[in-house]
Amino acid sequence: MRSKNEATLYIKTLRTNILIVSLYVDDLIVTGNNTKLIEDFKRDMMSTFEMTDLGLMHYFLGMEISQEEEGIFLSQKKYIEDMLKKFKMQDCKPVVTPLIPNEKLKKEDGSKPTDSTKYRSLIGSLLYLTATRPDIKYATSLLSRFMESPKETHYGAAKRLLRYLQGTLNYGIWYKPKSDSQISGYSDSDWAGSQDDMKSTSGYAFKLGSGIFSWGSKKQDSVALSTAEAEYVAAAEAACQAIWLRRILADMGEPQDSSTEIYCDNKSSIAMAKNPVQHNRTKHIDIKYHFLRDVEAKKLIEMKYCPTEEQLADIFTKALPRDRFQFLRRMLGVTDKCIKEEY
Repeated sequence: MRSKNEATLYIKTLRTNILIVSLYVDDLIVTGNNTKLIEDFKRDMMSTFEMTDLGLMHYFLGMEISQEEEGIFLSQKKYIEDMLKKFKMQDCKPVVTPLIPNEKLKKEDGSKPTDSTKYRSLIGSLLYLTATRPDIKYATSLLSRFMESPKETHYGAAKRLLRYLQGTLNYGIWYKPKSDSQISGYSDSDWAGSQDDMKSTSGYAFKLGSGIFSWGSKKQDSVALSTAEAEYVAAAEAACQAIWLRRILADMGEPQDSSTEIYCDNKSSIAMAKNPVQHNRTKHIDIKYHFLRDVEAKKLIEMKYCPTEEQLADIFTKALPRDRFQFLRRMLGVTDKCIKEEY
């Protein structure tokens, strides 16, 4: 049966057995809890189509998958090496953070224009890398805002990001087996972080056991008048993602029996989500963001407070100092393949 929530996902259930197939153009990933069901599927497919069984997955669409006793490790080491060679940065000196902390980039900063074709090619390559490297998601999202007319400062910041990747070639995400299948999320924003239009940046991350499996960083569509409003909008966007994730998990036989907890470090935005009363501070907010109140009332999600120090989504909203960045990177599950710590 084709999933109604994800067009590339197909699921077959047979009593307590399940077969999951993910399709990308002419590539298939097959998994399940019954070996015979998997073998029957592969045999049927190869008898109908001209197909090759590549066995246990090790490489898929530029992603390297290492399946071991303690878990699964996703990375893109070869892809990074090829990218560094393409942009002649294979011998560069590494740095410890993707962006300079507190540096504010803007469209017009007085520097000279740079080669826009080369810049766009670099940003496109970096965007694909964010599939396994959430630690560069914010930096890549920020730099992609300047693709229309990039300047030397923007290209310099992009080259710094390559230098960061040079020092973290072996990094990826560890996924360890867990018995708990309840997802939890984090939502954060950086109020008026954009220097060009004073719009805020939303960030979210979702965990299922160890390591995050869904994340995002995006500039908000409208200007927020307060920190609480920016956090409220970010939480609404996280709630939309949470609803979709709940549906996908239900399709795969892992329904979420309780509310999905979304952690936010702003008490005012949590109060706005739980209190449906309109007042001067909320009546101007676009009605689509009040979807958050609706799903909170239906107990699909539950907004919870967490201290700023424990806010994982902080890494998706701003450039951070080294210690803070490295701490959150570990909390996301992003680490060197040889390091198998639990977070």
